[in-house]
Amino acid sequence: MAAARNSLAAEHGAHEIPPVKRIVLDRAPTAVPPPALDGDRAPRRRPATAGPERLRLEGVSVRYGAKAAVNDVSLSVHQGEVLALIGPSGCGKTTLLRTLNRLTELTPSAVRGGSILLDGHDVHELADTELRARVSMVFQQPNPFPMSIFDNVAFALREQSRKRPRRQQIEPHVIDALRRAGLYDEVREDLNRPALRLSGGQQQRLCIARAIALQPEVLLMDEPCSALDPRSTETIEQLIGELRRDLAVVIVTHNLQQAHRVADRVAFMYLGDLVEHGEVEQVFREPRAPRTRDYVRGVFG
Repeated sequence: MAAARNSLAAEHGAHEIPPVKRIVLDRAPTAVPPPALDGDRAPRRRPATAGPERLRLEGVSVRYGAKAAVNDVSLSVHQGEVLALIGPSGCGKTTLLRTLNRLTELTPSAVRGGSILLDGHDVHELADTELRARVSMVFQQPNPFPMSIFDNVAFALREQSRKRPRRQQIEPHVIDALRRAGLYDEVREDLNRPALRLSGGQQQRLCIARAIALQPEVLLMDEPCSALDPRSTETIEQLIGELRRDLAVVIVTHNLQQAHRVADRVAFMYLGDLVEHGEVEQVFREPRAPRTRDYVRGVFG
């Protein structure tokens, strides 16, 4: 050992490499367990029973020309629950989500089969504006309108009114929506501020406020946290837990830990097929389908 140190010292000049110091312990060290991963945290308390059924999907299929995107999916969505759609990219999650309020039909080549019932009525029997007021959507990227905070939320209320309401008439509804979205306390001093000056997380909560201003029965969320920082993501996840008390939430997410944190039920899709759906703990802890097991364990993604 001394010879090796002297050799190193010769290579690096006259400075000798310091000797190795050994620490003698009088007892075996105690190992500290690593912190739990987000996905291992205890889930929030979930409702004992589901609320009334809001949406029912029966044999829903979607094709873009000759390409099948969703194959024969049957599901139900209940008030008071969060349903998470999970699966690898391109498996049909977002297509299925957009089909729930007929956004898919805006694509000329899209053809839908099966039926979607909202409170027992086929969604194609409803005007698209009425349907999208009752089944609102929040998109992946925050998309506030280039107007004030107040006018962003008021926009939907004004569009649904036969006569353009005055500010005093709709202000209580705007404030209520901002409160429910967890944003009002941060912006209450200046509701006339341009919405585009808000942070990314604030903009997404503003879009949520705009989506819930009309008191919808169902809220659709397409990866609402993918463009946000961890703190904003946590705020949105807490907000989802609060909103589910009054409506049904369907969320698309690639983040399995997020699905485990926020969802009550999970639907796993693969290549357009609904492979498995059930209670969140069952799907993540004891999946029935081998493909589901491989996905939630990270074999593919």
